[in-house]
Amino acid sequence: MKLLSSQFFRNGGVATLALIAGVAQAHTGHGTSGLTAGMVHPFGLDHLLAMVAVGVWSVSALPSGKAWWGPAAFMIALVFGATMGAVGMTVPYLEVMISLSVVLFGVMLIASRAQWPASVGLAIIAAAASLHGLAHGAEMPDSGFSAYAIGFLLTTAALHLSGVTAGLSIRHHFSRQAPWLIKVLGLGCSGAGLYLVSQL
Repeated sequence: MKLLSSQFFRNGGVATLALIAGVAQAHTGHGTSGLTAGMVHPFGLDHLLAMVAVGVWSVSALPSGKAWWGPAAFMIALVFGATMGAVGMTVPYLEVMISLSVVLFGVMLIASRAQWPASVGLAIIAAAASLHGLAHGAEMPDSGFSAYAIGFLLTTAALHLSGVTAGLSIRHHFSRQAPWLIKVLGLGCSGAGLYLVSQL
């Protein structure tokens, strides 16, 4: 229990630093290339919130022992979307749709205790991750796709882990308050998403 708590606060520190970095936004370019560019790119506030929310939702809504399904669905779809973005595919209003996905993930957190098929949630996660991937792929550096993809997958996995750890900590340390704490997180996530939309 003590180990879980220390992991939670350590990951919380990482998330705080990431939020500070996120003020710069994810889609304005970072002047870096390859692995470093890939690792930095997901620290935009929209990407960060989405990935952490997926981790928390996976713990809250998926069957016990299946919390990895949400992050796995996100990362697979993320690579697919990034590949499409790297070859020039895009969709209208991509930035708006990415910000709206943050709103949607907040709604999913609010409704995480509702009895609905896990496949529905995973399909929403995959669709949203494809949009995030398009944004990643569109800003691929000249150094090539492979190192860049490894970089953003590493950061994505770390952010998902932060979300999963936060979800587990809430479940174990605040079991009675967990339902409304998850709803508060969901409201915060949706509110942040709406703010991001308003800034576009």
